[in-house]
Amino acid sequence: MTQSKNILDNGFFFATAMWLFSRVVIIVAMLLIAPSLPIAENAQAPTFGWDAFYAWDSIWYHRIVVVGYEFINDGKQYSVAFFPLLPILTRVIMYFGLPFQVAATLLNNAAFLGALIVFYSWVKETHGTSAARWSTAVLAWCPYSLYGSVIYTEGLFLLFSTAALRAFDKKQHLWAAIWGILSTATRITGVMLIPAFLFVTWKQGRNVKAYLASFAVGVGAFLFSLYCLIKFGDALAFVHVQKGWRDSTGFAWQGWWNMSTQIVLSSPLLFGLIVVSGFLLWRFRQQLSDIKLRSLFYFLWLLLWLGIGEPLWLTAGNPFGKILLVKIVIVFGGLYLLWYWRAKIPLTAAVYGFFSYALILNTGLTASVERYAYGIISLSFALGLLLNRDRSWGYAILGFFAVILASLAVQFAHNQWVA
Repeated sequence: MTQSKNILDNGFFFATAMWLFSRVVIIVAMLLIAPSLPIAENAQAPTFGWDAFYAWDSIWYHRIVVVGYEFINDGKQYSVAFFPLLPILTRVIMYFGLPFQVAATLLNNAAFLGALIVFYSWVKETHGTSAARWSTAVLAWCPYSLYGSVIYTEGLFLLFSTAALRAFDKKQHLWAAIWGILSTATRITGVMLIPAFLFVTWKQGRNVKAYLASFAVGVGAFLFSLYCLIKFGDALAFVHVQKGWRDSTGFAWQGWWNMSTQIVLSSPLLFGLIVVSGFLLWRFRQQLSDIKLRSLFYFLWLLLWLGIGEPLWLTAGNPFGKILLVKIVIVFGGLYLLWYWRAKIPLTAAVYGFFSYALILNTGLTASVERYAYGIISLSFALGLLLNRDRSWGYAILGFFAVILASLAVQFAHNQWVA
């Protein structure tokens, strides 16, 4: 019994178990379930093999590895929009004889496992073992953890940004700079580490080393900018190319309003159910301390969710339905959660979370914002603390996450846009 408890208390074992079980759900959904389901309009028949993890942005990274970066400032889409660290590391792995799909998939999955291990250690150091387990489980089972397994940058970015935040929180400024540089070489959102570190440095009255580490984080993005200047004569090519994806910047008021309207009009029964459920949860919050009543409430809600309208995996190409509701809950629910728990999570994580939201909500787009929100490790920190406080709801939420995770994996396997 003691030996079993020691194994469960081992952060490496727990993080690995969460990674393994959640990845098995994705693999089963993509390779076994997806081929047996009807193919929605504008979808493709899923493939069995490594190509199942290769779609959308994966194609751009593949092109970078094969032919290098391309850019002309003509308002069209070019590969320079994607930062270089994933292609570089993938190319290194390919020297061992592995094809791109295999090398990039293994890289992202290994990095995601590393992110879970680092995250577990950080939460345990600040809030104890139980909170670390819940936070790690949230990061592993969140529906958009799908992108920690397919050929995207989520795994790498979560690993490097989490390691940078943890190091800075522990005042390990040299390591914070190193991990931060790798973050800004992976994705543009990594630059939000810079104002976050500067604010914390000022707030906590840290020394000059902290200021130097804060500015050093930008070296990754600076080197890519220097490359763009030399190759294309435009140091901000990765910014200017964004015109191929969007017409404007700033908060997408119209897009979010249209999305909210679509949710109400396309699934009025589901929307009404959620409103009534929310009222009942608040009205009878004291009585819901009974775990049996909670379980019944959750079970009925899940049945209604699954039974209303089309299955979630058939709605990706449809601008209406449940998938939009998931997006809004993750983005704005996550922002509220971050605000509510801002004093409980480390200051570094809280400030980084708010700066990251300021960036991703002002891109002029609503597409992919939920995926970028998932990449803000602060949200998993906050939700983990919440579920640790109320564990009976925690199990229900993680179970619901698993259902949506499998659904999104099926969509991706059908080459449908997920986020």
